[in-house]
Amino acid sequence: MGKIIAIANQKGGVGKTTTSVNLAASLGVLEKKVLLIDADPQANASSGLGIDVEAVEYGTYQVLEHTVNVKDAIVKTDSPNVDIIPAHIDLVAIEIELVDKQNREYMLKKSLVEIKDNYDYILIDCAPSLGLITLNSLVASDSVIIPIQCEYFALEGLGKLLNTIKSVQNIHNPDLDIEGLLLTMFDSRLRLSNQVVDEVRKHFSSMVFDTIIRRNTRLGEAPSYGESIIDYDATSKGAVNYLNLAQELLKKNA
Repeated sequence: MGKIIAIANQKGGVGKTTTSVNLAASLGVLEKKVLLIDADPQANASSGLGIDVEAVEYGTYQVLEHTVNVKDAIVKTDSPNVDIIPAHIDLVAIEIELVDKQNREYMLKKSLVEIKDNYDYILIDCAPSLGLITLNSLVASDSVIIPIQCEYFALEGLGKLLNTIKSVQNIHNPDLDIEGLLLTMFDSRLRLSNQVVDEVRKHFSSMVFDTIIRRNTRLGEAPSYGESIIDYDATSKGAVNYLNLAQELLKKNA
């Protein structure tokens, strides 16, 4: 049975999409069958894997609305063993459209039931908010990865996210685990980066992944070519970091 992992943090610019795309590609290279769900109206995970967002006919929007079968929304990518359910800017309307629906928090969970066994891992790239789409993602997931950038405001808002996760555990999904906190955008030359790493490890110890994602120019360039870092430059530090993360995840779930 596949494991569903949400990649979430309501703060923008912390490396959620970068992690979603490159972790998916790394798991694919390690011969795991992966589905990436783009649950962010900005659709950056979709374009980051070479999907023409304007041409998306069926995607996360229709899956959440239950207007198409989830299998019809799955698109193959050029990344080995990686499929995607893409997003479109229309997804921004789903918050309003679901508000009157009964069991609106369970729409994604219900849709994924019939395909969960077809994949080793299903990763959900969440929007930078704690709205209804992110709530659906957390309710549907087995665990959550929280990217934290190694910068001054790193821990700001983390308490809020952890409270939301606790609330989801209490009300909707008692089996939801925290897979781990992932330190991103690390620059070893900056004292602040090192301080943030020390602080996070001190407070959350075993919850923090050993792998740290370093700042890397190639990581920033890859999405503009519609490729993961594994396809764009497999020898770069960014690719090595995400392959290490994938191996750590597999070891943790062995």
